[in-house]
Amino acid sequence: MEAVAEHIQEELNVQTVFTIPIGGGLPVAESVVVTWIIMGVLILLAFFLTRGFKTRNISKRQAAVEVVVTKLTGLVGGMLGEEGESYTTYLTTVLLYIGIANIIGIFGFKSPTKDLNVTLALALMSIILVQIAGIRAKGVKGWLKAFTQPIAIVTPFNILDLVTRPLSLCMRLFGNVLGAFVIMKLIEQVLPVFLPAVFSVYFDLFDGLLQAYVFVFLTSLYIKEAVE
Repeated sequence: MEAVAEHIQEELNVQTVFTIPIGGGLPVAESVVVTWIIMGVLILLAFFLTRGFKTRNISKRQAAVEVVVTKLTGLVGGMLGEEGESYTTYLTTVLLYIGIANIIGIFGFKSPTKDLNVTLALALMSIILVQIAGIRAKGVKGWLKAFTQPIAIVTPFNILDLVTRPLSLCMRLFGNVLGAFVIMKLIEQVLPVFLPAVFSVYFDLFDGLLQAYVFVFLTSLYIKEAVE
């Protein structure tokens, strides 16, 4: 159990990889560096996979890419509905980022979503987007009036919702990712060598992708509610 506790403490510690000499030193955390790596991989994949695209006589590579993109945007667009369709591209990108961030531990990197700062930043970005979507759909007056719905007496609770929603998104993503890590470490302590690999397929792969979907699903739900 002490070994498990040490592993958990190690995962929770945010290591500083290097410091940028600006204003007395700007520390760059490991989670930020891994995020840059994920961004770089996604950008390079987008560049190489979309080279030489045609409108006729398309290659198998182009066909495969188009199928994947269509499936992902269709999945996210279906959650947003017609009124929130303009936010599909952003949320699809978030889905890809969180999905890769959650499973990147398989390749020896520390998952950025094990850093509470990262999940909090993602949650704040989502909730700010929700408010922007509400303002774009209803105007500033309509957006402010929505806080008094269905009756004026619930206004304080609707305002409080601005705080609880990002906190809920943040803690749900962080807690589930960390919880899966803790369970895997416990399994490694009590089960034979080959069984943890079987459970890893679920906790390190499937559960990581599932949490990405849940995060985007909830954000889509909030946007859909804001623009109705």
